[in-house]
Amino acid sequence: MRQQGTPLRRRALVAIVAVTALAVLLFAAPLAIAVSRLYEDQAVSALQRDAVWIAAAVPDDVGTTPDQPAVLPADISADLTVGAYTIQGKRMFGAGPATSAFAALSRDGHTHQTIEDGQLAVTAPIPSDEGIAVTVRVAAPYEEVSERIHQTWLALGGLAVVVLGLAAAIAIYLARRLATPLERLTVAAQALGDGDFTVRAPRSGVLEADQAGEALGATARRLGDVLARERAFSSNVSHQLRTGLTGLMLGLESALINPAADKTEAIRNALARGERIQTIISDLVTLARDTQGAGGPLDLPSLIEEMRQDWHGPLAEQGRRLTIRLDADLPVVTASSAAVRQILLVLLDNATSHGAGEVDLTVTDVGPGVAITVGDQGDGIAEGQDVFGRRPRDGHGIGLGLARSLAEAEGGRLLLQRERPPVFCLLLRALDHSSKR
Repeated sequence: MRQQGTPLRRRALVAIVAVTALAVLLFAAPLAIAVSRLYEDQAVSALQRDAVWIAAAVPDDVGTTPDQPAVLPADISADLTVGAYTIQGKRMFGAGPATSAFAALSRDGHTHQTIEDGQLAVTAPIPSDEGIAVTVRVAAPYEEVSERIHQTWLALGGLAVVVLGLAAAIAIYLARRLATPLERLTVAAQALGDGDFTVRAPRSGVLEADQAGEALGATARRLGDVLARERAFSSNVSHQLRTGLTGLMLGLESALINPAADKTEAIRNALARGERIQTIISDLVTLARDTQGAGGPLDLPSLIEEMRQDWHGPLAEQGRRLTIRLDADLPVVTASSAAVRQILLVLLDNATSHGAGEVDLTVTDVGPGVAITVGDQGDGIAEGQDVFGRRPRDGHGIGLGLARSLAEAEGGRLLLQRERPPVFCLLLRALDHSSKR
């Protein structure tokens, strides 16, 4: 199904370019206006200087004395249009329009400027003893000023285009920098969804993306561990149930075949074994749902007493002893009672079914925790054999893979302490080393 929405690359590109364009507009527009005013002011100032200079150079009685020659200074720039006007706006001599209402404005004794007939014009009065009778009009083509302004605007526009181009390039880079890690995370998440629990998102240098990748990798590892445990659980749990069911069925069949057997006692034994099977089922279901373990204080004396009641009879029927040694001053252990119960059931069942002689169960304080050892006097384990593998070569390995995974889930360890005679050791951490029972 095609997802709706705008890609991150496009969003980042549009956002960065739009913000840059707005910034350029807010900066360039006032600058362009200021530049145009600056150039006009410079041109007007230059014309005013020329107008004042020419007005000072022209005799103040020009036009009032018939024999006074009407001439302008000889060193006037050829780019200027200069003319003398009466206060009525009629040109007396020089160049410019024949009549100019603008030139008549300087009869007030001040200079004025405007754009007239496509020229930037400035007028200045020629003072005399009888008052102001003549004004000077100095003009230059406005297109020179406008061309300068347009060139500056063109330069600003080119600079704006360059800035927008750089912004677009940076936006494309940042969009790729941000989008690529997310795309890789998407691919990794899809691979995880397809069942690849080894997936790891490559580092990108983007903190948030790397944190998300690490979280995804940690999730993949946890899911892989959960799946591996579920597979081990499904492959090994049948043994835990089969042992109890076999004992229950054998007891009932024996009572059924033997006419002299005590049927009431056989039923009681069957009920007791059924209750143990129910406990096993409850423990295994709890452990299958909670991969991290309960982590609460464990009542070890009660659990060991439960093991004694469950296994003393089966061992006594074989003419074997169950010896239990429990230190009186043990630290408080943090572990799930369901997990520890199932581990001990596996160890005692292996010792009962595949071992020989006395079975020894010992609980000792080892400082940072508690060590629970289970051993028998049987032939033991062949050298180099992986008893915790999924397919052991003899009976001692049945269920040990599940037992080890349960121990590790509780933060403990299950070790083969001695091969011959076999001794297994379960190490559990203590809640507080200073806390004693």
